[in-house]
Amino acid sequence: GGARPVLWGPLPAGSRLRAAARNTAAHSAGLGVGTRSSSVLAPQPDRVAVVTGGTDGIGYATARHLARLGMRVIIAGNNAGKAQEAVRQIQEETLNDKVEFLYCDLASLKSIQQFVQMFKKKKIPLHVLVNNAGVMMVPQRRTRDGFEEHFGLNYLGHFLLTNLLLDTMKESGSPGCCARVLTVSSATHYIAELDMDDLQGSRSYSPHGAYAQSKLALVLFTYHLQRLLAAQGSPVTANVVDPGVVNTDLYRHVFWGTRLIKKLFSWWFFKTPDEGAWTSVYAAVTPDLEGIGGRYLYNEKETKSLAITYDLDLQRELWARSCQMTGITDVTQDTFSG
Repeated sequence: GGARPVLWGPLPAGSRLRAAARNTAAHSAGLGVGTRSSSVLAPQPDRVAVVTGGTDGIGYATARHLARLGMRVIIAGNNAGKAQEAVRQIQEETLNDKVEFLYCDLASLKSIQQFVQMFKKKKIPLHVLVNNAGVMMVPQRRTRDGFEEHFGLNYLGHFLLTNLLLDTMKESGSPGCCARVLTVSSATHYIAELDMDDLQGSRSYSPHGAYAQSKLALVLFTYHLQRLLAAQGSPVTANVVDPGVVNTDLYRHVFWGTRLIKKLFSWWFFKTPDEGAWTSVYAAVTPDLEGIGGRYLYNEKETKSLAITYDLDLQRELWARSCQMTGITDVTQDTFSG
């Protein structure tokens, strides 16, 4: 299928409105995510997942559904109090006590490295990594390492986290049962531009533009990662998931008029966090995606991302720059020349 209509802000296009209405009707009829996850997807008792931003919204719903399927779930977040409460609620609701919290501030490269060290000390496998956390349209701010916050936290933090966990994922996956990297992007990537000369928005900053750029960068990253994994023959796949327009706290920095519309009409226009999480949960466990990567998934189906995301040179250039920024080795040349 072709690209979806460009969406901006919380008001959906006509097609999204109709889909929202269908979602609402299905949910009222008892066909919501809660029932689908248990009836459609197989139990996953021996698998381990890490979900970033698993304390709120889509991340929380994703962690809960994976726990309901029997997975061991590690919530990576930067708010210990909120996370402990999320863990308690998920354990209570799912009767799965294999849910835990590990501190990880994605706005700090050092914190990400410490998280990976703590995770590896557990000597457990990792079958699913859900790169879900993010900030949306925040005022111009810098991370601890001096990166623009959308780019640094939404994109670079996940770039580093994924790369540092890849060796564990390669050991955990096997032919016919690959480990899976799932990265949450957004329809806003369709209107994004990637300014390789000004990735930090130093010359002109727009919260909308910075958010959209971070989501575009995540798509390019995923496609290049999948090419590397395939060339290495690794039992790991990488896909992008688009949750749709979801009623979450991410909108707290959007101007008051949009917030008011969101409050008044969220029951009609927006997916619930459960509905938004469904594509992530589906992509994490469905046999339909076994061994398949490099896809952009929306409502469980593959769709086309923005044309420029398929530009191999741009993928490679962003990857190389990201390696420099995070201090990791770029294996691209060795992988493709070997």
